[in-house]
Amino acid sequence: MLGLSGIPLPLLIGLTAVIAYFCGCFNGAVIVSKYILRNDVRKHGSGNAGLTNFFRTFGGPLTFVVILTDVLKAVVAILVARELFTAGYTDFLSAADATAFWRAFADYWAALFCLLGHMFPCMFHFKGGKGILSGGTIAIMIDWRIALVVWGGFLILTILTRYVSLGSCWAGASFPFATWFVYQDLVITLLSIVIGGLILWKHRTNIQRLLNGSESKFSFHRKKEGQS
Repeated sequence: MLGLSGIPLPLLIGLTAVIAYFCGCFNGAVIVSKYILRNDVRKHGSGNAGLTNFFRTFGGPLTFVVILTDVLKAVVAILVARELFTAGYTDFLSAADATAFWRAFADYWAALFCLLGHMFPCMFHFKGGKGILSGGTIAIMIDWRIALVVWGGFLILTILTRYVSLGSCWAGASFPFATWFVYQDLVITLLSIVIGGLILWKHRTNIQRLLNGSESKFSFHRKKEGQS
């Protein structure tokens, strides 16, 4: 325990949001490309600071560093949120289902701000990624049934069509429905709608390209400069 029993609920919520946001700001694609490769990934391809654009642009073993960074920051954000709320929730809610609700709230609240940090990192001029890898990690940590829906649809659509963006849109759109199925709680579902909506909004240009047939398909080969 962190010994935070008795902390006011608004302060607890705010502290969790700040920590989760700054965890999200550690964007693996930007950090590796800008500070290790000295070649900002946002200046290449689609301009997105995400795993797909990094792999298309640079490839190589450093891709795994990007993956590890974006996975670990989501794990840390969720675990810290759970610890904070575990230490504090019993002081402001004593109902029998308090533990289940506040555990879920901590997960989704931290998830939201971790993704906001990833998408809009203050230390990188608010130009980040689209949140799929970190979001997928969060889904696994929240509940295996939600992860099954999100990841299952993502993998099936991506493999069948080779459009990573199509699988990503499924992940964002299905997340609220899977959340309602598991929790059937209005507050938790509203948070999931915001999270899923953010993911879809970040993919708005991909959706437009999917509709007009100009979206790039995934390939294990690096793209030439100028391709998106």
